[in-house]
Amino acid sequence: MAVPVVFFGIFFAYPVAAIVGRGLRQDGAWQFGALGEVLGDPDIGQVLWFTLWQALASTGLTLVVAMPAAYVFARLEFPGKSLLRAVVTVPFVLPTVVVGTAFLALLGRGGLLDDLWGLRLDTTVWAILLAHVFFNYAVVVRTVGGLWAQLDPRQEEAARMLGASRFRAWRTVTLPALGPAVAAAALMVFLFTFTSFGVVQILGGPGFATLEVEIYRQTAQLLDLPTAAVLTLVQFAAVGVILAAHAWTVRRRESALSLVDAAYAVRRVRGTGQRILLGFVLATVAVLILLPLGVLVERALDAPGGYGLGYFRALMSADGGAFLVPPIDAVANSLQYAAVATLIALLVGGLAASALTRRAGRFTRGFDALLMLPLGVSAVTVGFGFLIALDRPPLDLRASWILVPLAQALVGVPFVVRTMLPVLRAVDSRLREAAAVLGASPWRAWREVDLPLVRRALLVSAGFAFAVSLGEFGATVFIARPDNPTLPVAVARLLGRAGDLNYGQAMALSTILMIVCVVSLLLLERVRPLSRGAGTAGALDRTGAF
Repeated sequence: MAVPVVFFGIFFAYPVAAIVGRGLRQDGAWQFGALGEVLGDPDIGQVLWFTLWQALASTGLTLVVAMPAAYVFARLEFPGKSLLRAVVTVPFVLPTVVVGTAFLALLGRGGLLDDLWGLRLDTTVWAILLAHVFFNYAVVVRTVGGLWAQLDPRQEEAARMLGASRFRAWRTVTLPALGPAVAAAALMVFLFTFTSFGVVQILGGPGFATLEVEIYRQTAQLLDLPTAAVLTLVQFAAVGVILAAHAWTVRRRESALSLVDAAYAVRRVRGTGQRILLGFVLATVAVLILLPLGVLVERALDAPGGYGLGYFRALMSADGGAFLVPPIDAVANSLQYAAVATLIALLVGGLAASALTRRAGRFTRGFDALLMLPLGVSAVTVGFGFLIALDRPPLDLRASWILVPLAQALVGVPFVVRTMLPVLRAVDSRLREAAAVLGASPWRAWREVDLPLVRRALLVSAGFAFAVSLGEFGATVFIARPDNPTLPVAVARLLGRAGDLNYGQAMALSTILMIVCVVSLLLLERVRPLSRGAGTAGALDRTGAF
C-alpha cells in the first residue's frame, strides 16, 4: 500500500493542492471570497450550466442509442459478433482529440456533410453530443450488456407464461434487475462527459466550454489562477458525488442479483423483431462509429494533388513552422512515453490492487475511491500543478522527460486496478496460505501463486494503460516540451493553425494515432483473461468502473 499512497500523494494530491492553494491564497491569507465572486459571474454560470446540461443530454442520448446493442450482445448469437464487439470498443480507447478530429472531419467546415449538403455543425452542441455518444457507446454496451447476459431468462419467461406481454415482462422483470447496471453506466458516462475536454476544445469553438475547457482557458490563456482554482474545487466536489453514487450502484449490482453463466441465456437470432433489432444495431455502428472514422481516414488521404499519402509525407518535415521537429517525431515520442507510463501504471496499480485484495476497512475503501479520482479531476489542473509544484529539489522535474509518463500513468492506474482487482479477489486465499506454511516469502508466494493466475489479466490491464496513456491530452498539453510533442498535443497544435496543410497533417496524425490504438485493442481481444467473455469485453464487463 505504501508505494501507491506515496505515488498518488506526490504526483496527484500535491500538484492539485498546490495549484488550488496558489489560486486561493494571496499575500499569505486564504481568499475564500473568491468562491462567491467566481460562482456569481454570469459567464461562469453559463459554463456551469452548459457543462451540466450537455452531460445530462449526452448521458440520456447514449443510453437510448446503446441499450439495444447491450441486448444484442447479451442475448443474441450471430456471425461476426466478436468482431463487432471489438469495433464498438474502439471509440472508448481512442484519444478524445482523435474523436473530436473525426467529427470535425464529418461535421465541420469542409467536412463530409458540408461538402454534400452544406450542413455544418462544428460550432453547435449537436456535434459535441454525437461525439460523446460515439465515445461512450461501449461503456453502456459493456456495463449493461455484461449484467444482462448473466440474468436468468427463465424469470422473464415465467412472466410471459402468466400472460404478460413481451414488453411488460421486460419492464417489470428485466429492467428492475438491470437498474444498478444502467445507473452505473449512466454515472460513468456522465462523469466522462461532465469532465470532457478534448472533444469540446476541438468542436465547441469559442461559444461552448465545459468546466475542464474553462479551467484550461483561465489557466493557460488568462493566467487567472483564483478562478481556475474555484472551478477545480467545483469539479472536484461534483466528481466526488458521482464516484460515491457509482460505488453504491456497483455494490448493489454485485449483491442484489442471482446470476447464471452468460452462455446459458444466448440464443441465435430468430423472429422478425430480433432481426430488426440486430439490423438497427448494425446500422447504428455503421453510422455512429465507422462513418466518422472512415471520414477521418478519407480526409487524411485527400491531398491537394489527389488521393494519396501527401499529408503523411508532409509529416516528415518541420518546414510548416508549427513544430521545432518534424511532426512524425510525435509518433515515436508518444510510443516511448506510453511504454514508460504503462510500466509505472502496472507497478503502482498492481501493488494497489494487491493491497485492496488483502485488506478491508474504511481506509481501504477510501483509497479505492481515491484511485478513481484521476479519471474525473481536471487533468488540466494536474498538468499545470506539475509545473507549479514539481519545481524544487528533490522534485524539480520540470525539465525531465519523466514528467509526461508520470502524468499519463495517473490515468492508467485506475484501469489497471479496475481490471486486476476482480481477478485477484477470485484467487483462493488458501493457496497463498499454503505457500506461506511451506515457507514461501510474500514475494515468492505472489510470484508462484498469484502471477500465473492473473498473468493474462495483467496483459489486458497493460494494454488499457498503454492506450489511455497514448491518448492523454489534458495534462500533457502543459508539460510536453515543444521539441518532444506527443501525438494528441501535435494534433491539437495543427488544428489550431490555419491552412489546408495543417488540417491535412492533423488528420494524418489522428489516423496514425487511431491505427495504433486499434492495433492495441485487437491484441487485447486475443487475450482472454477469464473464463467468461473475451479480452477487452471481459475486462470492461467486470470492472466496477466500466
